[in-house]
Amino acid sequence: NVNWALGLAVPAALMGLSCAVFIMGTRLYVRVRPEGSPFTSFAQVLVAATRKRQLLQARGAEAELFDPPHRSKLVSKLAYTDQFTCLDKAAMRTPEDLLCADGKMPVHPWRLCTVQQVEEVKCLARIIPVWSAGIVYSVVLTQLGTYVVLQAAQTDRRISNSSSFEIPQGSFIIFQMLALTLWIPMYDRFVVPALRRFTGREGGITLLQRIGVGLALSVVTMLVSAAVERRRRRIGSLMPWFWLVPQQLLAGLSEAFGAIGQIEFYYRQFPENMRSVAGAVSFLGIAVASYASGLMVTVVHRATRRRDGRPDWLAQDLNEGRVDLFYLVTAAIAAVNLVYFVACARWYKFKKSSDDAHASDDLELDESPKKAANNMTPV
Repeated sequence: NVNWALGLAVPAALMGLSCAVFIMGTRLYVRVRPEGSPFTSFAQVLVAATRKRQLLQARGAEAELFDPPHRSKLVSKLAYTDQFTCLDKAAMRTPEDLLCADGKMPVHPWRLCTVQQVEEVKCLARIIPVWSAGIVYSVVLTQLGTYVVLQAAQTDRRISNSSSFEIPQGSFIIFQMLALTLWIPMYDRFVVPALRRFTGREGGITLLQRIGVGLALSVVTMLVSAAVERRRRRIGSLMPWFWLVPQQLLAGLSEAFGAIGQIEFYYRQFPENMRSVAGAVSFLGIAVASYASGLMVTVVHRATRRRDGRPDWLAQDLNEGRVDLFYLVTAAIAAVNLVYFVACARWYKFKKSSDDAHASDDLELDESPKKAANNMTPV
């Protein structure tokens, strides 16, 4: 409301300050020399498995796989899992697969891989379905963030009837951020200890359950948004601004469960040599969701456009469109995504260290409380 230049200068100055503080701390950083590129290792597994795709593998043939003693001091050895067994062929040794003099490494790493390499690829393969559910989840919340500004523009944004100050329509996202910011410490400080008494789990509920709650809240958020928009269409610009607050608070709570849960889940379940990449996976999903959100809006524009010239659901003038119906469609998509996520979560097998066959029990979706209470070894 004052000046665009000032509004852009303030965050620019703060970003410059954060960069300066970041650079000042470079001498304090601990730099660990990498033990090779994990991406090269993944490519080797895929190439080796493709080359040996004609080989027959009997069930329970784990003992036939190339599994030398683990030498890395940075990465723990992963236990064998019986999912994606087609990748196991990369670790099947044939007469053509020669070993180095010490017998611990193959001469041709693009023909023979270790069980450790194969299990690291399996970790990524298992995460992809959960990650895809996170993309749809981000699409749902992106739609709300897009149209709440237009909704706010057609409400009474005065603090009170006697006040001339109006809440800027672009500032309504702050209620979502406040809910997210305030709920996280409250959740860790009060909710988790209370849930721990009932479930016996260290985190109160599992990470997959936490993500599931976030996805369920996204359905509720869109249903509430549809109801509020339907009321706004009846009342028009006389509707008070605070009617838009509940849907924003629900969106913030949904992020506190769903988005934060995903970040922690990826960090724990990614191969240890890719944990720095795990944090970027969530933002990659958000980026994909942004494009998918734009595509969804385009499809709705074309699908609801009428031949008589009347506007579609997402008309620039919300009073002529039907954003409430768009929110209901989005809620239906979120509900289907929730069912898909539950199916993926029940299928998922957690990363386990060979030194601890019961690692990650605190994450499982359908784990019994008694088992979790007796076995809480973190990943």
